[in-house]
Amino acid sequence: MAGLLYRLGRFSARRAWTVVTAWVVVLGLAVAAYLAFGGTLTSAVTIPGTATEKVTDQLREQFPAASGGSGTVVFHTGGDEAFTDEQRAAISAALADLTDIDGVAGVIDPFQTTAGLAEQQAQIDAGREQIAAGEAQLEQGQAQLDAGQAQLDQQRAQAEAAGALAQAQPQLDAAQAELDAQQQAADAGRAELEAQSTQLEDGAALLELAGGLRTLSPDESAAIGNVSFAESQFEVSTETKDAVVASLEDADLAGASVELSNDLTQGVPSVLGPGEVIGVVVAGIVLLVMLGTAVAAALPIFSALVGVAIGAVASLALSGAVDMLSVTPVLGIMLGLAVGIDYSLFILNRHRRQLRDGVELEESIGLANGTAGNAVVFAGATVFVALLALNVTGIPFLGLMGTVGAFCILVAVSLAITLTPALLSRIGLRVLPKKQRALIGHEEPEPVPTTPMRTSRAVLTLVAGLAALLVIAVPALSMRLGLPTGASEPEESSQYQAYTITADKFGAGVNGPLLVVADLPEAVAEDEVVGEQVRIGTALAAFDDVAAVAPIGANEAGTVLAFQVVPTDGPTSESTEQLVRDLRDASPLDGDVRLGVAGSTSANIDVSEKLSNALPGYLGIVVGLSLLILILVFRSIFVPVTATLGFVLSLFAGLGGVVAIYQWGWLGSVFGVHDAGPVLSFLPIIVTGVLFGLAMDYQLFLVSGMREAFAHGVDARVAVRRGLHAGRVVVTAAAIIMAAVFSGFVFAESAIIRPLGFGLAFGVLLDAFVVRMLLIPAVMHLAGKSAWWIPRWLDRVLPDVDVEGASLERTHPHPTHRTTADPTPGA
Repeated sequence: MAGLLYRLGRFSARRAWTVVTAWVVVLGLAVAAYLAFGGTLTSAVTIPGTATEKVTDQLREQFPAASGGSGTVVFHTGGDEAFTDEQRAAISAALADLTDIDGVAGVIDPFQTTAGLAEQQAQIDAGREQIAAGEAQLEQGQAQLDAGQAQLDQQRAQAEAAGALAQAQPQLDAAQAELDAQQQAADAGRAELEAQSTQLEDGAALLELAGGLRTLSPDESAAIGNVSFAESQFEVSTETKDAVVASLEDADLAGASVELSNDLTQGVPSVLGPGEVIGVVVAGIVLLVMLGTAVAAALPIFSALVGVAIGAVASLALSGAVDMLSVTPVLGIMLGLAVGIDYSLFILNRHRRQLRDGVELEESIGLANGTAGNAVVFAGATVFVALLALNVTGIPFLGLMGTVGAFCILVAVSLAITLTPALLSRIGLRVLPKKQRALIGHEEPEPVPTTPMRTSRAVLTLVAGLAALLVIAVPALSMRLGLPTGASEPEESSQYQAYTITADKFGAGVNGPLLVVADLPEAVAEDEVVGEQVRIGTALAAFDDVAAVAPIGANEAGTVLAFQVVPTDGPTSESTEQLVRDLRDASPLDGDVRLGVAGSTSANIDVSEKLSNALPGYLGIVVGLSLLILILVFRSIFVPVTATLGFVLSLFAGLGGVVAIYQWGWLGSVFGVHDAGPVLSFLPIIVTGVLFGLAMDYQLFLVSGMREAFAHGVDARVAVRRGLHAGRVVVTAAAIIMAAVFSGFVFAESAIIRPLGFGLAFGVLLDAFVVRMLLIPAVMHLAGKSAWWIPRWLDRVLPDVDVEGASLERTHPHPTHRTTADPTPGA
């Protein structure tokens, strides 16, 4: 591989404009593919096969009219004052106008709904009065019938006593028949009245069950409207939503305000905010300080930007063929920027060192590509494989994210080993500052350590580092997973205002209602549906943390009933999660009624649970992969084990930081966390995959130097210091650049991207500066020669992986190459 990369580097240097043109063509093809095949992105996180999806499919089949998507709109006066008549009319008109938009199936006017509920209550009250009056009339009529029957019985007795019963019998029988007919009529009237009373009370019971579900707040200062769409929630086009939003924002509401919920406004997040730009600027400053020349500092950034453009645009071209989550290309951009800069820097740094040693320009480019470039290919391959391994979780959107991220890594590596050599040939010696150019071939070799670190220092470093990481990792033990809601959006955003106003005026649970489907063992008659709704609705209302239960309807066959259940707390609360589990665990109810739960809140809970279950298996794959790769590279047992344990420590410490800030709310004002909540459900898996690859990068660039020194006969403990000395500058710069790029996304507009950016940035800093540059050297020092032990049989069967391109250096030597052991005092 090293020889192939050496030849590729020299070719790229000689044919620089050909290479540049080829990449321009690739970029053009990616843009053309996007324009031809690109589709729309979705903000909905879904996983096939969940319990929620099964119930949703049932709803779509049994209740086609109610299967379309919907969006919530919150109107308010800005305070506690009630809406004026003019504002009510303006809001109703604005909602009515939405029905003219293509794709909108209908709207729910909060004032009409409230008036309808009030009318229903008035009808119930009037009906009760009528039934009471009817019952009084029946009682009066019954009293008269009883009196008539008593009188007839008396006449019969008198006739019998007088011996004239036979003569009076026809007359008495006729009178009895008339009384019996009147009694039958009275009984029929009573039965009808009882049926009306039962129906009326069932309606009253349903109205009472749904009492906690309002569309107009008690103080009449806020109202909730609803827009229903013809397509399902995940298929509503962006154009339809944008038209609804534009219509409402342009409407004259006579002084009232309108806020739009997440399900109407959530779209593709921007990746060109000020935070992202600042991250790239910080990376540029680090490069300028490290390299000392603007031309050299600009090269890695330019290479990374080209890679990001190709990777992101090519990935977006797939959006027309597959359902792509809106954060997917953003992850590719994050990774492409970070690793693109770092990989180009590794080759650039090696080339600069060789130039200072007097190596000819084109030869230096080839050697840098064959040595550092070889390490870049290997390091990139570890990240590539780790991201592709996301497909084994069986979660489609996660697999697609991993595939897109892996593609962006592939582009970054390809650019680093082709475009970077091409640009280096065009830059020439300007890659070095003027002072260093004047000293080419005459610069004194940098002194290297000749003594090991103190053992006491190694022990102290190890104990302190482990303690710090374990303390930081403690919050991870209480990690809860979930998906962002309107509460996660910026405080000034319409989504946040809609969420908080709804919670304050109507109750937190209204932000995350559940859809409950009841499968009946047998069909119920049409006149029995309401009674069955009351029975099941009452059972649902008896569960803990249920604020309201409202019937949605029954299917045509009378075998399925649907309800809207409003929890007491918000959609991300632990009580709501428990309510979903309780509802499912309670199935079947009395009478063999089986329950299913759906809705966005239920879907988020199912997604988070499935992702949580997938994490241990994926972590096991990554850990196993880490051990295999490192055993192959370093031909040691101790080094892979400690490196992998270090990765696990930095991973859980990084997750601990995420939990402390985004779930517990620590330092919330610094990171823009105003409403703490569960950790983004797919963050742990993404951070695991990305951090694994980056951790292996830093391990490779630091420990390979230790191994090389030890292989050349240097004392094992001195070799630790030499390897650290040789790699610390470039690893420090690479880690700072990586963290700076990731940190730029911490203040992005998307609630999904922010914690992801923090988790990656914090994890990289911990892994690079605590694990790789403190703990690993300490344990390597304490292990001494034992760190490089490997069973002989394993050493014989392992292939020789020349990651650093040492064989290339031996075949292309130059005066500063040290191919023999340095004399080391005390070795």
